[in-house]
Amino acid sequence: MTERIYTAGLVVIGDEILSGRTHDKNIAQVASWLQVQGIRLSEVRVVPDVIERIVEAVNALREGYDYLFTTGGIGPTHDDITVDAVAEALGVPVVVHPQARAILEKYYADKPGGLTEARLRMARVPEGAELIPNRMSGAPGIKLGNIHLMAGVPHITAGMLDALTGTLEGGAPLLSETVGCWTPESEVADILRQVEQAHAKCQIGSYPFFREGRVGANFVVRSTDEGDLKSCVDSLCDGLATAGFDFTPGGI
Repeated sequence: MTERIYTAGLVVIGDEILSGRTHDKNIAQVASWLQVQGIRLSEVRVVPDVIERIVEAVNALREGYDYLFTTGGIGPTHDDITVDAVAEALGVPVVVHPQARAILEKYYADKPGGLTEARLRMARVPEGAELIPNRMSGAPGIKLGNIHLMAGVPHITAGMLDALTGTLEGGAPLLSETVGCWTPESEVADILRQVEQAHAKCQIGSYPFFREGRVGANFVVRSTDEGDLKSCVDSLCDGLATAGFDFTPGGI
């Protein structure tokens, strides 16, 4: 493992996300997967099916972070323009990847219509790209440099992430522990700040909730070091106990 913190950006592409017609599930699963790989998701942008907007987001995030992931827009229809946008961002042409074509020919061989021109669009890649295996629907994801283009359908995205597991360089995985407390977070703000300041390698996130007529919050402590994490959690619990707050290790 390395002390270096590896980072990633994510571009979620699709008018259907921005309209509310489709509820995005990929942000959470990409973020969770990246943490296990020792990579932190640092920024997410949601953009419409407009080439200029995709190009702008891709260029900003691929240069700003170690890795860039995109979800959506690599299907067979006219508005699936992610490949074209990424190729434009990189200044390379779009080509039909021979291995992707072979995969699709095999996948659609026994299906009505076979490999149509529309379906062949899913074999298009920016020149120089490699493929990310897709065991769900045949059409592969795409990898080029630090950019990873994945499907928008969550279960297909999950399969592509699984295929990438262990292939990316990352740092130590981010560990976390949760402490729940039946109190408004404003009343424990000073305790949280003091504990975090005393543990430089830890971060504490506060997530309020309202249940059964009561106000509370879960405090999530994160660190890449197990010893630092335990010390921070212990200090937080001691601080809450000393102040007389009702708390629950593990969260509420």
